[in-house]
Amino acid sequence: MKLAIYISGMRKGGTERKVANLANYMSEKGHDVVLVNAYRFDDEFAVNESVKRLTCEPDATELPGSRIGNYRARFNALKDIWLKERPDAILSFIGKTNIMTLLTSKGLGIPVAVGVAGDPNEEYYSPVLKFLARNLFKRADAVILQTKRSMSFFPEKVRNKAVIMRNPVSADFDIDRYEGERDKTVVTLGRIDENKNHSLIIDAFAEIADKYPEWKVIIYGEGPLKETLEDRVKGLGLSDKILFPGYTNDVVGVLKKAGVFVLSSNTEGSPNALIEAMMLGVPVISTDCPCGGPGELIRDGENGLLIPVNDRAKMQESLQKIFDNCHFSDQIGRKSSATRDIYSPKKVFGAWEELLTNLANKGKVNK
Repeated sequence: MKLAIYISGMRKGGTERKVANLANYMSEKGHDVVLVNAYRFDDEFAVNESVKRLTCEPDATELPGSRIGNYRARFNALKDIWLKERPDAILSFIGKTNIMTLLTSKGLGIPVAVGVAGDPNEEYYSPVLKFLARNLFKRADAVILQTKRSMSFFPEKVRNKAVIMRNPVSADFDIDRYEGERDKTVVTLGRIDENKNHSLIIDAFAEIADKYPEWKVIIYGEGPLKETLEDRVKGLGLSDKILFPGYTNDVVGVLKKAGVFVLSSNTEGSPNALIEAMMLGVPVISTDCPCGGPGELIRDGENGLLIPVNDRAKMQESLQKIFDNCHFSDQIGRKSSATRDIYSPKKVFGAWEELLTNLANKGKVNK
């Protein structure tokens, strides 16, 4: 099968990591994979050399400058790739990328699957984008969602094509749980922006930091709010307790011995970092954010702690519960590691391969 995967870029983020994992797996299984991006960045997730990389963004000299002219140039550049590569199936991810994929592939006879990475209400945030998603997605051969709750965004004709697919997670996380003494660290990973709401962790920890002098908060990642939050932490006099080391390429290494992993987001789909932490058996705290991913992973008090969005008092209470009770922390960590059975690479990657192969075969039958 020749599979084309389209996402705007591979700069480090949860969906991009999923795409890299999937592209690598499919190429290793002998499929011909073409990864199409609008933009290339220096700081990207790595993909195998066997994955063909293409850029569809026209050169600046080829963009007329007007909104309509630029749109036509981008439209034609992407359509030309579909015509030249002739993939057996196209898989796209996120927002406007999905819309452009459905528009450029119309009439080409190539089956298309579109993937929604998070809460559809956030991904299609304007009235125009909502209208386009709810109507153009009817053309898709498959609509890939992350949670059951996200189905309600779409009309029945789209829901009939929708399938819930688990995130492909690297086999690096399919390892035995670390059973030694855990570091006294509160770890979180992700883009440092408004949606990830790292302020919730900072504010909750700041009030109890003196009571737990041995504990530290480590916020891995980059983003537009990093400097602002660093200044805020400095103002609180906690720069030695709340750290911002930037991106890490060793996610397993920074997670497996962590005292607790925290997800503080306002919205999420099915968050990779939370899944990975649970697979490693790390105790977890997460907001019960739309569109329901953490709530589908965590049974509150059993394999993790689930708190309301932006609830500082509950975040503080949950942190203290972990800090004060090693037995409870270890218990929920052990139970969270059962996520390995659900997200085992063999099961998840196999399901994706089956979906995409069936999609490609459908296109061959219809030709």
